[in-house]
Amino acid sequence: MRFKSLTSSFILVIILLLIINVFYIVKLCFPLRYTEWILRYSKEYDLSPYLVAAVIKTESNFKPKAKSNKGAYGLMQITSLTGEWAAKEMKIENYKEDMLLEPEFNIKMGCWYIDNLKKEFKGNMDLVLAAYNGGRGNVQKWLADLNNSKDGKNLHYIPFKETDQYVKRVKVNYNIYKFLYGKKLKVHN
Repeated sequence: MRFKSLTSSFILVIILLLIINVFYIVKLCFPLRYTEWILRYSKEYDLSPYLVAAVIKTESNFKPKAKSNKGAYGLMQITSLTGEWAAKEMKIENYKEDMLLEPEFNIKMGCWYIDNLKKEFKGNMDLVLAAYNGGRGNVQKWLADLNNSKDGKNLHYIPFKETDQYVKRVKVNYNIYKFLYGKKLKVHN
């Protein structure tokens, strides 16, 4: 009887500790690194820093040397072709693919690219995220198809399952980052 009571007390203490520390435990699953660059480039390109953090979390889980099987590199998983094109558009001289593995460069280019998509899709972040993952050309095709878009301005169906899940994951991660780091990621003017 005494052992049962002791075990129950121990379990209760563990549960209370978990409840008290849930905020810190969740932060272990949703790390926030590179805040200086996230803040700098989200401000420069008029993006939410929570969005940038959410894209990084979704793309690479904050692993700067991440490489995908589709040839995407770094924190924001920029492909070689996109990197080459973006470097020309950004007027970056002496661009080399391995620069995509440098955290600051990757965040800057990723923010520039999101901003570029934001301009094309008139600030519709669902379309921006779909294009970031599935390609801007695909999003344009989907918008022109009544099976995917009823109004030509919004997607009610994303034909690529991976892209559909990606958009949903980024949006969930955005809300989590905003909740966990709301004060830390405030952009000060």
